Formats: sequence, structure tokens, C-alpha cells
Amino acid sequence: MRVDVWSDVVCPWCYIGKRNLEHALAGFEHRDAISVHWHAYELDPNAPRERSGVYAERLARKYGTTPERAEAMIDRMVHAGAEAGITMHFDRLRGGNTFDAHRVIHLAGEYGPALQGAVKERLLHATFTDGEPIGDRDTIVRLAAEAGLDATEARIVVESDRYGDEVRADERAALELDITGVPFFVFDRQYSLPGAQPPDVFARVLERAWSQRTSEPGEPAEPSESEEPAPTARASDGDVCDDGSCAV
Repeated sequence: MRVDVWSDVVCPWCYIGKRNLEHALAGFEHRDAISVHWHAYELDPNAPRERSGVYAERLARKYGTTPERAEAMIDRMVHAGAEAGITMHFDRLRGGNTFDAHRVIHLAGEYGPALQGAVKERLLHATFTDGEPIGDRDTIVRLAAEAGLDATEARIVVESDRYGDEVRADERAALELDITGVPFFVFDRQYSLPGAQPPDVFARVLERAWSQRTSEPGEPAEPSESEEPAPTARASDGDVCDDGSCAV
């Protein structure tokens, strides 16, 4: 069974949602028959390679609130991350343009879901735990290599236009699915789930999608642009990021 996820590597709720999905999969009886595929979603396509300034100050300006309130928002994300098993350091955050990162994630996808997931994880960890400049091409190549991707191939991608069309296709698909915030999960092209849901919600949707799947185990159907968008699962919206900011 296939799970498709739209997310960005500068989205804290995307990292938390990824980890909560993994917690749900760990307890899922058919987890070995699940393949997770990562799709590009740029929260700010016009972002510079590295943002300047303090994250709390940018958050305060975005929401028109006080620095103290912004710090409380950050504390909530840090707490949610800790509950998922993630250490987040927003004081180290060096966010920026993620187009190149998404292209390298697509390259990793050519070698299968496992490597793609490893590269995605390394980029998220680098952003929120290590404080790496995620828009820097040299950094992206190094991180991809640390996750198991060939550094030479990654370098060729970031210094060319390869996989740019694939990133744009992901973003067009997001528009067709009315995705306005990430993370956004689609299970077996039957059920969609927005936001960083708790593990128990992911577990229920996994069970429901599995019980109604039509393809044989271990043979997930490839997505088709002609297929109808998946219906939304009956669950409250989880925390999301949109338009360069995060709901907190």
C-alpha cells in the first residue's frame, strides 16, 4: 500500500508529522507492505538561499504579535517535537529556499522509498536539530551523501535543472488536491489526512485504507494524474505550515 506525503524541509509540523506516521507504522501489522513517497511543497518559493534574522522575530512580525507570544508559539512546537522524539533548536534555524533540496529528494526517490525517506529525514534533522543552512547547495550535497545518496549525483542535480519539472508537477498535484498547508498525507489514493496528526489517528487511517484496498499486498498502484483526488479522512485538522508560516 502506498502513502504519499506533501511536505517541506523547513516545516516543523512536517517533521513532527513524519515521526508520528512512523510511530503508527511501527505498530501496524502490515507495515512491511507500506511504501512512503515524499512530494515537494515549497512554503515560500521566493525565499532566499538563507534567511536572515531571528526566527522568533520573524514569527512575531508574521502574526503581528509580541516577541513573548512568538516565543510561546515556538515552545509549543518544541514540546510537540519532543513528544514525537525530535529535538528542535529554533535558535539555530537557518532556513531558506528549498527547491534544490526537493530536487535531491526526487533523485533519491529514483532509488526507492527507503533511500528517499533517509534523505528526507537527514534534511529535516539538519534543519531543525543541527541548524544547517538548508538552502546551501554544498550543504545539501553533503547531507544527501550522509544519508546514503551518491554525492556526485547529488552535485550534478543541484548544479543543473534536473528534477525541476518533477518538483513543479508535485506542486501542481497539490493544487489539484486543494492542499493549502503541509504536511498532507494520502493513503492508497483513498483517504487524505491534513496536518501533523497524533500516531493513533494515523493508525486508524492506515487500518481503514488497508481494509478497503483493491491492489494486492506489496504491489502499490502508481499514482495517475487522471485519478480523482482522495477523499479526506474524518479527523480534525492537524497542525500545518502554510505560506511560509506555521499554525501554532
